[in-house]
Amino acid sequence: MITDKIKALAAAKGRVAQLEHSIASGLNRELAALPAAFGFSNVGAFVRAVKVAAGGKRGRPAKTPRLVEHRKRAKITDAIRARVKKLVEAGKTGSQIAKALKISLPSVQNIKKALGLVRTSKKPARNPRTRRAPAKRAGAPKLRKKRVSPKKPAAPESKPIQVSDAATPAPSA
Repeated sequence: MITDKIKALAAAKGRVAQLEHSIASGLNRELAALPAAFGFSNVGAFVRAVKVAAGGKRGRPAKTPRLVEHRKRAKITDAIRARVKKLVEAGKTGSQIAKALKISLPSVQNIKKALGLVRTSKKPARNPRTRRAPAKRAGAPKLRKKRVSPKKPAAPESKPIQVSDAATPAPSA
């Protein structure tokens, strides 16, 4: 019984192998005929045409040439500084000046700062942080001062006793 099933499995594997071989050979023949069917003389030219039609290589997209040129660094001359000063005095904003002179906004700010045309903030300077005193040793006890209550009156002073002359004997001569 088990041997019959093993024989049937082996026969099925043999048929699968034959079918795979016939499909592969038929597929190979079809693939080999594709370049000629589309008018290419060899397989290499056909593969290149398929890659171009697919949009280049697999994975990363193909790099496209840049259409926008990078702007060159602006030369800040004395004439530009003078025009910035005139425009600031005329009440123009920094971004308006930058567009008019075709320079960057940070360049306008730097020129204004160098000419002293930038308002400074009115904030007071920050105090530097004070350092904490180092921790004292735990072994030494703290000395506490005694607090004197201001409500308690001071101890009354004793008055000297006045002695009358009659009470004291007169010295003898």
